[in-house]
Amino acid sequence: RTPATVVGDPFELQVSAGCTVHAGTASGTFLNGAYQGSDFLSFRGNSWQPSPGAGSRAQKVCAVLNQYLDIKEIVQNLLSYTCPRFLAGILEAGKAELERQVKPEAWLSAGPSPGPGRLLLVCHVSGFHPKPVGVMWMRGEQEQRGTQRGDVLPHADGTWYLRVTLDVAAWEAAGLSCRVKHSSLGGQDIVIHWGEKETPAWLVVLEYVVGSMVGGEAFEEDW
Repeated sequence: RTPATVVGDPFELQVSAGCTVHAGTASGTFLNGAYQGSDFLSFRGNSWQPSPGAGSRAQKVCAVLNQYLDIKEIVQNLLSYTCPRFLAGILEAGKAELERQVKPEAWLSAGPSPGPGRLLLVCHVSGFHPKPVGVMWMRGEQEQRGTQRGDVLPHADGTWYLRVTLDVAAWEAAGLSCRVKHSSLGGQDIVIHWGEKETPAWLVVLEYVVGSMVGGEAFEEDW
């Protein structure tokens, strides 16, 4: 062996492989290999190819691998047939959950006062699925700067809860509203105006405590 072909001990190899599926068939596949943290080779079409800049060692390895026709056939079958079928099976098994739509409930409350003459407006959004949701404090059609978004927290039933706050001067609260956008609403956003549907503070505390107790297990699993 020449020094150029000697492999140090220990050494690190990394492999990533996968496929994309469209209409039940593979629309793209990939298999990439790295050596010592750098791109080394890939499998494209039906052959092994050295990565750009990988040098002569990668070229020699690919030349050797390409001599093993059985291995190339196995890799090609795994990427083009086995991977798409496996992925399609996962998508079918999770179809009901992926397509599940639950409309959110929303209400407003006042949080602890940030200071003299100021209000902390709180918009609560609960019971929605899937997780992505848009919540913003508005004045007319103008989004309000200073909106603070909390973490999206899980309920035990698989739905989600979010609170979004806005610190304003008390005299500025009139005319503000909370807008909720979610895929389950079919484009019909929920809009609640401050003072229209405000929830007593004691009810907010009760909801938070009960939600924490019921969703405790789900919270631990998710976070």
